[in-house]
Amino acid sequence: MNNSLSFETSLDPYRALVQKVDTFGRQVHRLFADRMACRKGCAGCCLLESVLPVEAASLDLALKSLPQESFQGLVNTANSVSTNCPLLLNGECSIYAARPLICRTHGLPLLIREEKGNRVDVCDKNFVGGGSLPGEAVLDLEALNAALVMINRRFLQEHPGFAADGERVLLADLISVRS
Repeated sequence: MNNSLSFETSLDPYRALVQKVDTFGRQVHRLFADRMACRKGCAGCCLLESVLPVEAASLDLALKSLPQESFQGLVNTANSVSTNCPLLLNGECSIYAARPLICRTHGLPLLIREEKGNRVDVCDKNFVGGGSLPGEAVLDLEALNAALVMINRRFLQEHPGFAADGERVLLADLISVRS
C-alpha cells in the first residue's frame, strides 16, 4: 500500500459518497436528536473486521496522519484478541473523520430489503418506544452498498494490484502493513 499518494484523485468518488451519507446522517440527527442515543464513546456497533479496497485506501491515508503514539496503540489492539474494531483506542474511533461508510450508518434508520419484505432496522438504543419514521429519514442500505461496490470496482480498475482479486481488506492487516 505504498502508492497511497496516487489514491487522492481515485478516492474522489468515494469521498463524494461519504459526503452524501454524512449529510443524510446530520439531517436525521437534527430531526430526531431526542430519539437518538449515538454519541462519542459509544462503541457498541464497532465490530468491523474488514473493508472494501477503496475504503482501505482511504483508511491508509488516515493511518499515515496519526501521531506515532496513537498508531502504536492501534498496533497493540490489532495484535490482541478482541471482537471490537481494531481502529478503536480507549473506546473511541482513532480515525473518526475517515471512518468507513458502514460506521457512518450505524444508528441511522436503515431500509433492509428481504425476500419476505422490507424492514427498517435501527440500533436498539435509538428510537426507543417505536413510532413511525418518515421515508426521507430512512437510508436505503441496498442502494448505498450498490454505489459503494461500483466505486470500489472503479478504484480497482485504476489500482489493479491493490487487493488480491478485489477481496476485502482486514483492518488488522492494514494496520500491521503500516507498522
